[in-house]
Amino acid sequence: MKTLAIIALTLGTPVLADCPAAPDITAQMDDLLAQMQTIETDREAREISNQMWEVWIEAPDDAAQTLLDEGMDRRAVYDLEGAVTAFDALVEYCPDYAEGYNQRAFANFLREDFATALPDLDRALELSPRHVAAMSGKGLTLIQMGRIREGQDVIREALKLNPWLSERQFLALPPETTDL
Repeated sequence: MKTLAIIALTLGTPVLADCPAAPDITAQMDDLLAQMQTIETDREAREISNQMWEVWIEAPDDAAQTLLDEGMDRRAVYDLEGAVTAFDALVEYCPDYAEGYNQRAFANFLREDFATALPDLDRALELSPRHVAAMSGKGLTLIQMGRIREGQDVIREALKLNPWLSERQFLALPPETTDL
């Protein structure tokens, strides 16, 4: 908690003692994933994907939302160190909120720190097993680590939930590919 307090003060975020439980998004995601199975165009898929992101990035409370938004804003301008710092604070404050781990993994992926990103993706998927973005991110991370076949397997699992994922292009890679 001391680390969180220092980071939060640095970011100008209020510190709370305990993070509330993450919102239960099961019903919303069931509906969106069911829709994804019946659509017919990329445009429709993008719309539903955007709706999924709206659900995933709804943090448990205002303090968590501030940390999430701060990290995403910093990542958007490629302040990846600042993004990771904000996501570290979010994960420390809300250890049961899957999106904190997913976003920190993405920032580390962009830093090409794949070995650090992978455990965060695993944790995000423990907390939210049908988090399609975390699944596809894990697949891409494994591919970047040279674990092509394993990454493709994860992408195949994600495609069962969302057959419109652009990551499906990586299924064409031969399993022994080393240059990505």
